[in-house]
Amino acid sequence: MQTVDFTTLTAACSEIRDLLLPSRLEQVYQRDRHTIAIALRTLKQRSWLEISWHPQAAHICIGDPPPRAPDTFTFSQQLLHQLNGLALVAIEIIAPWERAVDLQFARRPGEAALYHLYVEIIGKYSNVILTDATNTIITVAHQVNQQKSSVRPVLTGQPYETPPSLTNAIPSLSESQQRWQERISLVPGTIQRQVLKSYRGASPALVQSMLLAANLDLDSTTDSLNSSDWEQLFQRWQEWLHMLEEKKFQPAWTSIGYTVLGWGGLKPANSTQELLNSYYTDQLNQQVFSQLRHQLSQKLNNILEKLRSRATTFENRLQESTQADEYRQKADLLMAHLQAWQPGMKEINLPDFDTGEPVAIALQPDKNAVQNAQSLYKQHQKLKRARVAVEPLLREVAAEIEYLEQVEEAIAQIDNYQSAEDLQALEEIRDELIGQKYLEDPEYKSSSTAANGTNFSRYRTPSGFEVLIGRNNRQNDQLTFRVAGDYDLWFHAQEIPGSHVLLRLEPGTVPEAADLQYTANLAAYYSRGRQSDQVPVVYTQPKYVYKPKGAKPGIAIYKQERIIWGQPQEVRE
Repeated sequence: MQTVDFTTLTAACSEIRDLLLPSRLEQVYQRDRHTIAIALRTLKQRSWLEISWHPQAAHICIGDPPPRAPDTFTFSQQLLHQLNGLALVAIEIIAPWERAVDLQFARRPGEAALYHLYVEIIGKYSNVILTDATNTIITVAHQVNQQKSSVRPVLTGQPYETPPSLTNAIPSLSESQQRWQERISLVPGTIQRQVLKSYRGASPALVQSMLLAANLDLDSTTDSLNSSDWEQLFQRWQEWLHMLEEKKFQPAWTSIGYTVLGWGGLKPANSTQELLNSYYTDQLNQQVFSQLRHQLSQKLNNILEKLRSRATTFENRLQESTQADEYRQKADLLMAHLQAWQPGMKEINLPDFDTGEPVAIALQPDKNAVQNAQSLYKQHQKLKRARVAVEPLLREVAAEIEYLEQVEEAIAQIDNYQSAEDLQALEEIRDELIGQKYLEDPEYKSSSTAANGTNFSRYRTPSGFEVLIGRNNRQNDQLTFRVAGDYDLWFHAQEIPGSHVLLRLEPGTVPEAADLQYTANLAAYYSRGRQSDQVPVVYTQPKYVYKPKGAKPGIAIYKQERIIWGQPQEVRE
């Protein structure tokens, strides 16, 4: 993940000054353990300033409004208590070439700052610190005690100290190419490494883009460059310093991330704020998505493994219970032929009532014929009771397996992160499993910024009819029992875990055979049968689809259905 370097921070702060100075603080909301959003109102508009101290994605930019979920973090409440109603009057870099910003708050523009909010964007040491006018720390996002750092502890009540100063040389437009080249090539090595070691403000992403802009290989060494190469590289160096001095930046997307200098840009961005907000939202969402999907898949695998083991045990016990009638038959035979029994017998062969074929009956030699018959009757009753007890347990486990396989299939369909909607669909599955008591509530707050509306997958049939597909059980229920209209058609893979699919139809419209086949193909593709060539798909009107009383999310029964063979491979192509 690309980190915010000094250049990016300068570009972001320059835009924020133009857009938000001065402004009044109205609200502070903490999105998660590493991010706050501050509502700032200017004469023109209200904006949300997002500040993150995430170890891999620390940044500051104007972002999206936070969700409506309650804020349970104390850090945001402490900030709001101190800063509510005050004006943001200045945004300054605390020292030359440092990645730390001082947000100053006063009663009104033109007055001295009452509070300083220091935003330190320094990798895993990133932090946000609130101090009063005397620079005494009031609250801090991440407390650093003596055990964590003897060099620079950060604790409430202590005076704020700036991060340790860098020792590298300060870049300057007045420095000659000869002096600049000597400094970099003093020790032989790769250009990237030597620039990073020699000068403040340089970052891996900056030096890489600089080398590419100069048409040099990324692995170029100080010994491999000729005089023309050095001149090209120095010109890019000077361009960089001019952009910093003039605050003229060109935010753009690159093949591996972003740039604010325009070098290697594939697609320009409207602003640095849009660039940073989009990049870090997607990167963090993708990180959360991967972790959450792995956790849910592992948890479901473990639960299903235990349930299938229980189902096998119940099935074995039911198989044994099928011998109940055999024990009763043998007991009846023994009682009907008491005269054939002899003391000490271990087995007796008696003719079957119906066929006359000999039936071998094992006996206990220490018991007489009546006692052996009574033992057989008892075994018959025991197995009969076992069947009565086990059958409902097996049905319950089978229903639970069916439900969890449906959830498992929903997770399998959300296999890659493409947008915030993918994370939202996965978070809905997690919330559902918490509600069904399969997961404990970890008090994890959703980081997805997607709208609260339901984000169905959407397609168009050859005739232009809309097809909606649920991405999890919550969406399946909403699609089938709330969205579906009287004229729509409901599709589902027959007796296979999969999504609910809805073909939207206007009154009086009749779908062509190609529309039905297209929708059936989608229903087959969004099911566990997606690897097959053909999958039976049922379809019916929504009014014939019901939810059994007490059924889990996503479970439905239907009637008056028709069957059409879906071809999932057609969707893949």
